[in-house]
Amino acid sequence: MSDPDAAPAPARRGGNGRAGRVAYDLDAVLAVAVQAFNERGYDATSMGELAERLGTSKSAIYYHVSGKQELLRLALERALGNLEALLQEPDGQPGGAPDAAAPSALERLERVIRGAVRVLVQELPFVTLLLRLRGNTDVEREALARRREFDHAVARLVEEAVADGALRSDVDARTATRLLFGMVNSLVEWYRPGGGLTADQLADAVVAMAFEGLRAQPGARR
Repeated sequence: MSDPDAAPAPARRGGNGRAGRVAYDLDAVLAVAVQAFNERGYDATSMGELAERLGTSKSAIYYHVSGKQELLRLALERALGNLEALLQEPDGQPGGAPDAAAPSALERLERVIRGAVRVLVQELPFVTLLLRLRGNTDVEREALARRREFDHAVARLVEEAVADGALRSDVDARTATRLLFGMVNSLVEWYRPGGGLTADQLADAVVAMAFEGLRAQPGARR
């Protein structure tokens, strides 16, 4: 698996760079910007530094975006959009058969958690940026609000699973959600692509560790 922190190879494209310089496409500019935001912080990163990292001019970056704030918005949308899509799928899986029996709340919850791990692995720099937001700008505050709504939706799944008797009832749903995502989000601190663990293996480990502790035991008092 390639290193998501490494800048992608530049793509030649006319009209967005000085003569004799390699022109970058938007994906390449975005990848370099996210790397800089994660290393230095959004506030401390200037358009001049991004141009220097790309080996191009600031005008070449403005060819693609209106400024640093738009780069941040695009980066956060990449992380949030993929997470929110996990909740938009009726059965938690793309292309699920509409006539199949409806999955239980616990099954939907497990699929969301698995999906969140996969999103984190596949979009590691973008999710890392999301998790480190401070809420200093309107773009950041909007992203944080969307992240909270995602957490609340997952908490509602936990509540449904408790009501079904599938999860233990002595742990508050919001607390359980925070613990679940505390485990998932901690992956950004130590997971490195190419380290021997696939996204599916990580998802299996998180689900096993989380749900074996939360699952209600037969005969347990409600």
